[in-house]
Order: sequence, then structure tokens, then C-alpha cells
Amino acid sequence: PAHITSSPTTTRVFCICRKQHSSTHHYHLTISISQSISRYKNISDKMKLSTAAILLSSTASLVSAFTTPAVTQRTFRVNGGIATTQLNGLYDDNLESALERELDYKPGQAKGDLAKRFGHLVGVEVRTVGEAFSDFTRILGCSINALYKNMVTDIVGSTHLTVVDARFKRNPLWSLGLLNTMDFLLKNYPERDIAERIVSALIQSIGMDEAEIRAEANHVLDYIEGKTVEDITADIESAEGSSPIASFSADAKADQFWMYSRFIGLGLVKVSEVVGVEQTADSAGQQIEKWMYAMDKPTYTAMADSDQWFRTKAKLDMMETLMKEIEIREKKRMADRLEEKAEMALMKAETEAKMQKELEEKEKARTESLQGV
Repeated sequence: PAHITSSPTTTRVFCICRKQHSSTHHYHLTISISQSISRYKNISDKMKLSTAAILLSSTASLVSAFTTPAVTQRTFRVNGGIATTQLNGLYDDNLESALERELDYKPGQAKGDLAKRFGHLVGVEVRTVGEAFSDFTRILGCSINALYKNMVTDIVGSTHLTVVDARFKRNPLWSLGLLNTMDFLLKNYPERDIAERIVSALIQSIGMDEAEIRAEANHVLDYIEGKTVEDITADIESAEGSSPIASFSADAKADQFWMYSRFIGLGLVKVSEVVGVEQTADSAGQQIEKWMYAMDKPTYTAMADSDQWFRTKAKLDMMETLMKEIEIREKKRMADRLEEKAEMALMKAETEAKMQKELEEKEKARTESLQGV
């Protein structure tokens, strides 16, 4: 048990006592930290909370009054007071300078490689998802089928968030994945012209040219046509040459902050399909894992996207089969109705012909009877 007392300038922590083997041991630990708060009066609440969290973490050594520490403690000296912590490696110097670094932090001006590369983008305005979807709706100029509306909305939003990331770089695999995904998802859209307009509006809403994206995707497809899995693997591993696969791999390996996105993974799925990999979640996923590993990139997200693709594909294939069965049954009903109409028309024609013949016979008989008179 512990009791904490505070004053404007000090914080004192007293660990009361405990009994062990009929003897009483008294432990007294005082942490005295001068709080020179005058120069930090204008810091934000958020930074105050961060500072408090650091100070709180420094009291973790209180447990050493009751147990033997498992790691070596670090000692910080603050204005003559002493505080200990077991959080090795949190800071490399005294606590006061660590707090100063915390308070003097400015976005994009850190010393790390990420800040050096992207720090110039601090404060740049980025379009919101709402603005992107407004542009998409304006460009499309018509309503979307209710069955597809949620799916298209999600794709527009997620694609926008991908391309506004500072690390994003478009590549032919991404373009192939985008077009292949949209073609597959919209292949059963009732109005084909609107399906094509949806793809065009999506590309324009993210600020890209549809002709360029289609050219990049076709370039990849033309290259991998007739290639084997081994050929593609060799391109990725060597990252040498002018092929779109080798260039893609070289860019990924050379960029410390290379960004993976879902359409890259789906582009690799399409590549695996063209080069003859069995299109199952296990087979395609394992091959994509090997390709990502060959580029020295994390594999988990790409495999997860591959698994999701095949789950979605299975559902859409099942829906397509169901729709075809419904279409076949509807066509059969229509054929039956047409056959019934044809039979009824034939019966009507036969009845009319019979009635006409009877009328003609009656007219002939009446004429003959009048002539006899």
C-alpha cells in the first residue's frame, strides 16, 4: 500500500510498511521533482497529459520496494532530486531534457528519415473523402443500382484514402489490380454503359487519367502472356531489366517507405492467374507470399487481401450461378407462356375457320333454295 501527498513544488510517495517473519520493515521513498512550470504555462492539455504520463512511468520503480527488480534500473537527476525507472531505453539522457524535447516537438521537423522525406508536406491541404465522393457523383451523373451502391461507395472512399497518402506511388501492378477488380465486381451490372461510367468516374475522382491506367495494365498483361511462375519470380528476385514486373520490384526494394495497397495485391492475384497458378486461396496466397518475401516486404496484408478476394469471388460466383438459374427458369416460363399463346391462337384460328365454313355452307344452301323458288 502507498500514500501520495502533493504540494505545488513537490510530490512525495510514502510506502507504509509490511510484515515478514514477525518483523516489520519500513520503507520510505521520496521522489522530489521540481516543477518549473513557469516556462510551460501555455502548453496544450494534450502535452500536459503526455508529460504527466512520463512522470507517472518514472514511479514504476516503487515496485522495487517489495520485489527484486528483474532489470537494471536507470536513474535520472532532476534539480537535485533522484527518480528511478525500469523503462530502459525510453530516454537516453536525463528526464528534464526528455521533457523539453516533448514540449518543443514540431510536426515534420523530427530528425528521423520519415520526417526528412515527407516533412515538407506538413500543412498541405488534402481533399476529404466527402469531397472525393461528391466529385465521383458529379462525374457519374446518374444513380447507382441499389445492390451495388454500398460497394461502390466503399471503393471510392478507400481508394481516395490510399492515393492521398504521401507514400503512395502508382505503378502498373496497382493499375492492373484496380481495373481487374472493377471489371469483376461490375460484370453483372444490369446496365453495361453505367458500369463503364462508374469505373471512369472512380478514376477521375482520384485525379488520374483512365487512358494511362488502362495502358499500364495492358502493358503488364502483354508482358506476362506466355510467361511461367518461374519467369515472374526471377524478375521479382533480380529486379533488373525493363519489364514492368522487374521495375515494380526494383522500386519496392529501393524505397524504405514503399507503400503496399490492396490493388497491388489484387494485381499480383491477376498475374498469378495468367501465369497458371491454381486459383484457390491457398495456392495463390502462397505464391503471392513468395513474391512479397522476394521483395523484402511484409507478406501478411497481401495474403489477407488475397484471401478476401477469393472469399468475395466465391460469393459473387454463387450469386452469378443463382442469377443464371433464375434467368433460365424465367426463360422457360416465358417459352411456356408463348407456347400457350400459340396454341390458343391456333385453336382460335381453327374455330374461326370452322365457323366461316359453316356460314358459307348456310349461305350456299339459302342461295340454292331461293333459286329453286
